[in-house]
Amino acid sequence: MFMRVRRASQTGHRRRPAALAAGAVALAAALTGCAGQGTAPAPQSAVPTSSPAVEPGVAAVPGGVTEAQATQLCRDLEGQLQSWRTYTPTIGKTGLNGLVGTWIAQNNLNALDFLQDRGRIDVITTAACPDIRQEAVTALEIPDLASGLIGF
Repeated sequence: MFMRVRRASQTGHRRRPAALAAGAVALAAALTGCAGQGTAPAPQSAVPTSSPAVEPGVAAVPGGVTEAQATQLCRDLEGQLQSWRTYTPTIGKTGLNGLVGTWIAQNNLNALDFLQDRGRIDVITTAACPDIRQEAVTALEIPDLASGLIGF
């Protein structure tokens, strides 16, 4: 019932440490989905940064995002205003959370930063599109957009 496992030294075969290391790297790459890419991905930091890095030469708006990202957020909010005016504020707040979560994901932003500082959405929209922000706040019957954000 029990099988005896022979060690490499017992069979006369010795594995070289370099071959073992290469095998371990290949296994790690396969497990992380990086096979064939040459390197394993850098580990993600568990500590959120205060604001995302904006590429040099790219204009940033308050809140630490690019103008293009802020414009996209404003466009997305504007596209939902009519439905938020039509449906109950509770349903609208659910839509706001989905919209912001999707925007964060599409722009490769750190969701933890926004969860820890929900007011960043207000800072961004106040700078980029204050009228749209105010219409959203009015439609959702909340004092600010941060109040409507629960989590992503």
